[in-house]
Amino acid sequence: MRAIVAVDAEWGIGAKNDLLFSLPLDMRRFRTITTGAVVLMGHNTLLSLPGAKGLRGRTNIVLAPVGTVAEDCTVVHTLGELAALAESFGDRPVYVIGGAMLYRTMLPYCHEVLVTKVDAVGGATVFFENLDENPSWELTATEPSVVDNGHVTTYCTYTNRNPLPLGSIC
Repeated sequence: MRAIVAVDAEWGIGAKNDLLFSLPLDMRRFRTITTGAVVLMGHNTLLSLPGAKGLRGRTNIVLAPVGTVAEDCTVVHTLGELAALAESFGDRPVYVIGGAMLYRTMLPYCHEVLVTKVDAVGGATVFFENLDENPSWELTATEPSVVDNGHVTTYCTYTNRNPLPLGSIC
């Protein structure tokens, strides 16, 4: 399992249930990487999507409160259900796409995180763990920086030295 995230210079990921920056190139990259894959998201991330609907061309799994119904999504109510469903996809790529609580919870189970680093401070109120300061994670690849809608961005890949097995989630 992987996570995919865009962070500002302080590892901020959002404010007021929205992204910090409008990054068309990064959104295109996100679509390219996740199309055909399984995406895992929390309830607030679902609500932040256009029409609160699942992303087209992907299998959408949402961890949400009982009673939640979401178009184009499979809704689960516990981490155990989420893990079991994610494991059932076998070799198909699975990406955690947010929000902050789901990232924090699932990060130990991810073997890789694809990070878009934005060289700016976006006024975030929610943050992703700073992987540069976590000894469990290693920066294993960096692509040349690009300018995306006026922001210098760098695509980075981090690898978890010891990911936990997904089946160990209770």
